[in-house]
Amino acid sequence: MGDMKRVAVDAMGGDHAPEEIVKGAVDAVLSRSDLQVILAGREKEIRAELDKYTYPKDRIEIADASEVIETGEPPVMAIRKKKDSSMVIALNLVKEGKADAFVSAGSSGAVLVGGQVIVGKSKGIERAPLAPLIPTKTGVSLLIDCGANVDARSSHLVQFAKMGSIYMEHVMGVERPKVALVNIGAEEEKGNALVKETYPLLKACTDINFIGNIEARDIPSGMADVIVCEAFVGNVILKLYEGLSATLIGVIKQGLMSTLKSKIGAALALPALKGTLKTFDASQYGGAPLLGLKGLVVKAHGSAKAQEVKNAVLQCISFMEQDINGKIQKNICDGPKGE
Repeated sequence: MGDMKRVAVDAMGGDHAPEEIVKGAVDAVLSRSDLQVILAGREKEIRAELDKYTYPKDRIEIADASEVIETGEPPVMAIRKKKDSSMVIALNLVKEGKADAFVSAGSSGAVLVGGQVIVGKSKGIERAPLAPLIPTKTGVSLLIDCGANVDARSSHLVQFAKMGSIYMEHVMGVERPKVALVNIGAEEEKGNALVKETYPLLKACTDINFIGNIEARDIPSGMADVIVCEAFVGNVILKLYEGLSATLIGVIKQGLMSTLKSKIGAALALPALKGTLKTFDASQYGGAPLLGLKGLVVKAHGSAKAQEVKNAVLQCISFMEQDINGKIQKNICDGPKGE
């Protein structure tokens, strides 16, 4: 039991809660013998969902919570006022050391506020960025920051680059991950004041493999492993990425079904096509970690179903096994900083 990983899951957060959240938690527990899940939320509803499945009863617990933070609520107010919400209860389990990690598909704003206010930032961390994996031609890249810090400074972006590099190397197994700064051109002198100030700071960092600027059109090719930007730009990139991927997949499927000949061709190409389209399915990559905190906080998509919830929970195990928080704490304060 000493090696058991404990993950607190917000069972009431997301468009498909609690049904898909509970199913994902059960699937995760069934796939790992060293995993224990604590489902935070309305006990009666969670119990009704759990009764649908066969699972090791000693490895799924319920932390009863009478309240739910809704997506449209002001995040700061919700975290402060709803002390008995599923999100706050689960985050406090991490803060108190009763859980090693937290996963939620609930309100992004509340997760960001709760992670920083309840769990807290590690010593030396200026801002905690949200960092999802995005699919590329060569695999995946880490987009950091995609939603937590809209008004970032150059020193924040330097820390994002370092945290992202540590994550990609130790969780994703990328040797000397290539780090790039999002800009409107490849030239060093281009961009707004923030990226112009950040570029020389990243260039001077000896502990990251900085390759220079990257334009948005080059991100899908996998040119860089860590894509650094402030959250406004990052969120626009992420939303466009997700929308374009979904649209292209839909158009391809529609085209393949348009005529008898295309249907015959689709039947022949289906096995290869499924594998290709799967690489652009966000659910297989789990959630986006909020890096730089004292504990692990992972945000899954609001529309997450069981597969993504399962992967987000399992993602936490890799994070813990590689001691990413410890590595960030050890390395993040070194190197140049901007103002």
